[in-house]
Amino acid sequence: MQVKTQTIKRLNAWFRSYNGIINRILTQQKAVVFGFVLVALIIAIAIAASVIAPNDPLKVNMSMRLEGPGSLYWLGTDNLGRCIASRLIWGARMSLIYSLCILGLMMVISIPIGLLSGYAGGRIDTFIMRVIDIFLSLPTFLMALAIVGMLEPGVKNMIIAMASVWWAPYARIIRGMAMQTKQQDFILAAKAAACTHTQIIFRHILRNIAPPIIVMATLEIGSIILAIASFSFIGLGAQPPTPEWGIMLSDSKEFMQTQPQLMIYPGIAIIITVMAFNLLGEGLKNAIQD
Repeated sequence: MQVKTQTIKRLNAWFRSYNGIINRILTQQKAVVFGFVLVALIIAIAIAASVIAPNDPLKVNMSMRLEGPGSLYWLGTDNLGRCIASRLIWGARMSLIYSLCILGLMMVISIPIGLLSGYAGGRIDTFIMRVIDIFLSLPTFLMALAIVGMLEPGVKNMIIAMASVWWAPYARIIRGMAMQTKQQDFILAAKAAACTHTQIIFRHILRNIAPPIIVMATLEIGSIILAIASFSFIGLGAQPPTPEWGIMLSDSKEFMQTQPQLMIYPGIAIIITVMAFNLLGEGLKNAIQD
């Protein structure tokens, strides 16, 4: 009964904390509101890509190649006569889907490992931390490139490679938060009430550290989107003719001097998306810390 009461109190405090965070964001963090609006707009465009896109992003029309903006092709066409606007819109969907897959896989790896290390302590913690230190000592981006190169270029291998080398720093942060949280009174009460270790870890500790994890994940999305575009640009990520921003940059590099807009459009899309998620994540972090 005592544990249930403690849990209810923690939930009430959790919701009050979120209300306070939202109020601080709306009143003090104008840049965050701007970032939130941009993120919401990007997500809406990604979801409604099939409705918003004026043309088929994969349709080749060589008779209309390198056309300027018009009523049929809003931003013109590329070197294969494909609609640039449609490929940008669908590129938002592809980038978000890939980034969420990578982020989800990273969290599936890092959260249990970090929680186990922080809660168990002792030899288990020492062993896990040595493994994490090994991963942190490696150049993560180059390791991911090597893994994809050894396997086969493609989205699936890119997702696996990025998640398998980028989980370590987040597991370490989660471990630190778990170590602090397990010393709280409500955790001691849960132990006294004979709660299992699994219940304590996932029902009490994880629930308590969820807000910082959400902020951490939000901050990471921008970096992941930039990395995805980099992988696709060098031919190790998404493959043509997929409408993805990195591929659009790669396809247009031969026309950089004569048709610079082919590179400018996807470049601006990447910059805006990364900036939006960074603004939102930084604002959430500041609001939680306040």
